[in-house]
Amino acid sequence: MAVVAIAAVLVLSGPHHAAAHHSDPVGAEAGRHRVAAAHHENVAVEPPDPEEAKSFPVSGTIHHAVAATPHTAAEEVVAPGAPSDAEVQAELHKMHAVQQAARRQETATMSTVPGGDSVGGNGQIPIPQDVPEVIQRVIAGANAIADFPYVYGGGHASFVSNSYDCSGSVSYALAAGGLLGAPETSGQLESWGEPGPGKWITIYANAGHVYMYVNIGGRWMRFDTVGRSGPYASRWQPEMRSNEGFVARHPPGF
Repeated sequence: MAVVAIAAVLVLSGPHHAAAHHSDPVGAEAGRHRVAAAHHENVAVEPPDPEEAKSFPVSGTIHHAVAATPHTAAEEVVAPGAPSDAEVQAELHKMHAVQQAARRQETATMSTVPGGDSVGGNGQIPIPQDVPEVIQRVIAGANAIADFPYVYGGGHASFVSNSYDCSGSVSYALAAGGLLGAPETSGQLESWGEPGPGKWITIYANAGHVYMYVNIGGRWMRFDTVGRSGPYASRWQPEMRSNEGFVARHPPGF
């Protein structure tokens, strides 16, 4: 769901506890009232996401941890810099075991959860090593919030939240890759970057909704709040969807 990045719509309460589940007494309904109040302050607010009902919007108490910053999420998973030839050679003797483990992980995470198209396991997807580091970081960021609930306005007043709407989710992942400095609405993402599909990332946006496809090394995965298997299911989905009515954009060079 897309909204402007304003403090009035932040769905976040209490101290930032990254390890334990976090309850939000404010909830989605209060967030909506705050958006309505923003009109009286002459702050532009986007129209509601026409696909919100398909995103398992959460109302009332939110049971989820607060996210780290996008930069931190990327750093925790992706080490800066590609490995050197010497390092690769030193690890060759471990390659067979690593490949087997990766296959097992891919099998587990690429199977979908009943009720929708969300990947199973912990809701995250393996980060391929044969893609650009920027893409690795985008995937790491998306993994970090993959199972966070959908709440209108989540992730717009701050990247650090316990819920994210559609554009808040995509913005967080792009920020983890160093491609965004602040959350953007779906309407803003309609003109972000360069036109058309990308080699590694393609964003599909209109005035009310946004999602993206990421090339994970010969296979595309969709990161979308719509189509999930439940309110705390993963945004990662192996199934494609109709892109009709959306504008395709991509990061420059990717």
